[in-house]
Amino acid sequence: MFNKLFLSVILLTLGTFSHAQGADETKRMSDATKQIVLGAGCFWGVEKRFEAMDGVLNAEAGYADGRGFKPTYKNIIANKRRFDENNYAEVVRVTYNANAISAEQLLQYYFEQHDPTQVNRQGNDRGTQYRSIILTTSDEQYKTAQRVKEQYQVLLTNAGYGTIATAIKPLEKFYLAETYHQDYLQKNPNGYCPDHSTGVRFANSDLDTVDNEALKTGKHIVVLDARDYCPYCEKFKKEVLNGYHGTIPVHLRYASQLDGLQISSQTFATPTVLFLENGKEVAGYQGYMEPTLFYQALGAFKLGDSEAYRVAFNKGTDGRFCKEYEIFKNTPDGVFVDKLSGAPLFDTRDRFNSGTGWLSFTKPVANQVTRHADNSYGMQRVEIRSASSGIHLGHVFDKEGPGGKPRYCINATVLEFVARDDFNESRQENNKG
Repeated sequence: MFNKLFLSVILLTLGTFSHAQGADETKRMSDATKQIVLGAGCFWGVEKRFEAMDGVLNAEAGYADGRGFKPTYKNIIANKRRFDENNYAEVVRVTYNANAISAEQLLQYYFEQHDPTQVNRQGNDRGTQYRSIILTTSDEQYKTAQRVKEQYQVLLTNAGYGTIATAIKPLEKFYLAETYHQDYLQKNPNGYCPDHSTGVRFANSDLDTVDNEALKTGKHIVVLDARDYCPYCEKFKKEVLNGYHGTIPVHLRYASQLDGLQISSQTFATPTVLFLENGKEVAGYQGYMEPTLFYQALGAFKLGDSEAYRVAFNKGTDGRFCKEYEIFKNTPDGVFVDKLSGAPLFDTRDRFNSGTGWLSFTKPVANQVTRHADNSYGMQRVEIRSASSGIHLGHVFDKEGPGGKPRYCINATVLEFVARDDFNESRQENNKG
């Protein structure tokens, strides 16, 4: 959509000029407004990336460079046209202020954001509608596009890539796509943003230089992030990563920053969550993962086939006086945390010896557990789950604690203990970010 702030600044500025000056400035701004049409695979991600660029006034999804039929989404994705050379391409019409950003800058960014060596495809999206194409609106743009393409070919060749397949043509006609395709990624918050970039960039940058040596030992979580704004990535960070304090470290990487790691999943989607052990992928998930799904996957990765997994996800119950209970029943001052998320659940100050063989507390940490009706086994009980991960913790029994307080009967296998000083220090470190 048009950059309203940019247009408002123009109007406010014009108001300070004389009529003659204002007319000259309006003409100058009008002359600076240019358009170019670009195809780089599915137009949803392309539109979103260009719309976020400084100097871009508008980015619109549409169709171009086809003939012989009406360009609608239904028509261009029909099986009979999947590899039809007369099919329309999914493209984005970019309107930009040439005083703020040049065609060369736009085209460099265009080549960097996809793999232009792929023919009639980008990643899993296959068909002529996904071809790489530049449709210019002036001779100057056309010459610039050819020059930038030649420059990028040198960079790609040096990086071991093949020949650029991008077609460069003068634009004949642009057809605006259906309304539901406009700003599609803003309207659909769950899913993934495809990232098909090669990692080869024009400017000298250490963006792709990263040391993965530490990831080759032990268990790690790698989240593939987008180089540019991706609503699904930001949602995953906000709803999952911001509340994660678990013992398995999380690392953000771009798809081009996985050197030295054994990755079997395709890496074009952002976010993609990879679970690694000793540098090798154990499991991978493409697209946004809601917290419950993330913690189910993390549970399988961290707990494996264990009593803790059965308790956490199958509403199991520890054996009385189990090994973990014996370890935790007399721990010093500190906090019991969720074994997966690291969220604080219970405090040693609220612990008491109920004599039952299970950890017992008079209350949980505020806002960290949820209550649920449990009528299994012919009983009416109140189940307690972790608010962060959703795992089963145990049950609460009213007036069974000291002085008529509640008794939170909690399974020790799904907890970890953190001494209070260490807990406070870790939270301070996290808050610095």
